[in-house]
Amino acid sequence: MRRLSAHFIITNDGPPLRMGIVTSADDGTIISVEDTGGSLKESVSVEFYNGIIIPGFVNCHCHLELSHLKGAIPKTTGLGGFLSELQQIRKSSPEIIVSAASEADRAMYDEGIVLCADICNNASTFSIKKTSRIRYHNLLEVFASDPGLAETRTREIIKLSEESEQYSLPFSIVPHTVYTVSLPLFRLLRGIASENKVTSIHFMETEGEEAFVSEQSGQLMESLRKTGLISDKLLTPRSCTSAILEEVTLSGSLILVHNTFVDRQTVSRINKRGNVYWCLCPNANLYIENRMPPAEMLAAEGCDIVTGTDSLASNERLSILSELKTIQEHCPSISLTDLISWATINGARALGQEDNYGIIGPGKKPGLLILDGIDFKNFKLSAGTFVKRLM
Repeated sequence: MRRLSAHFIITNDGPPLRMGIVTSADDGTIISVEDTGGSLKESVSVEFYNGIIIPGFVNCHCHLELSHLKGAIPKTTGLGGFLSELQQIRKSSPEIIVSAASEADRAMYDEGIVLCADICNNASTFSIKKTSRIRYHNLLEVFASDPGLAETRTREIIKLSEESEQYSLPFSIVPHTVYTVSLPLFRLLRGIASENKVTSIHFMETEGEEAFVSEQSGQLMESLRKTGLISDKLLTPRSCTSAILEEVTLSGSLILVHNTFVDRQTVSRINKRGNVYWCLCPNANLYIENRMPPAEMLAAEGCDIVTGTDSLASNERLSILSELKTIQEHCPSISLTDLISWATINGARALGQEDNYGIIGPGKKPGLLILDGIDFKNFKLSAGTFVKRLM
């Protein structure tokens, strides 16, 4: 048993506790949380830490299988250029892919990540996840703009789901983006994913998505056509919004990833679906498009916001804390408690894991982190804030 305290504890179950005490079992299960009212008496049994104790981080969007591509793609190419580069270089030897993914998994654990929704196009990372100290949810991703490939891609993803089951890894079958999934493929996926607990889709990551889908024109389409990444035969949904509301399963939670170019009207319409989570990966958006997602607008619209890291092909590191620092730098009006909620309890709820993760409370096993180097005067992260695992 351990008793832990710090300047503050953010439990996500009430306001931050000043000099509170968390008691946990040896396996990390929380036994009790004590509000001392800010008056912590000296005790040899209490471990005191400088900073803020928080639950473990939840990464709602990652591509572990792309970890071997760190630094391989130039910055600010735009999404079309990024996808073109990725298509040309993503293949590598299995040994290199597994080695890089293993290292990235360890780094994420050291960065305080306890739960991760990971995009999968193949089974290369399954053996890593089976023994990882992080709990993973596999998002088995499907794409094909050619309507004629819809049935083939569906059979392939069902086979991949069977491999995920063999490794005892929870999974969902999900579409890649609105513009890389044909209408026939969307409808086949909606059938096989009708009981999804979690669905995810890259959404409004670049300015040209709406023109691509609704008008079959624009810079994104031209860029992808030049590189042969899309079919000459296109059958798309009516719009990006109609794709989300009409073509994606209504079952379970829906994580919309990136949202860099989303507007208030779209947000308002999509939120009516219910159980929608808006995932921000700002470092990747700056890497690819040199643009921040509209975090303040999403917060003002009452959105349930979560955070992700994307991949090492589009990021320097897989660190949720680094993402939070970037959001705070560009959106200083967002409070530290809100940022922590986005990165912990909201992510746990999005993945249906709030019974164990995201809250420091009796009976839960959320993992405990200490954020050191806090700017306590302004109750903000500082450039020097770092994270350490307590359990």
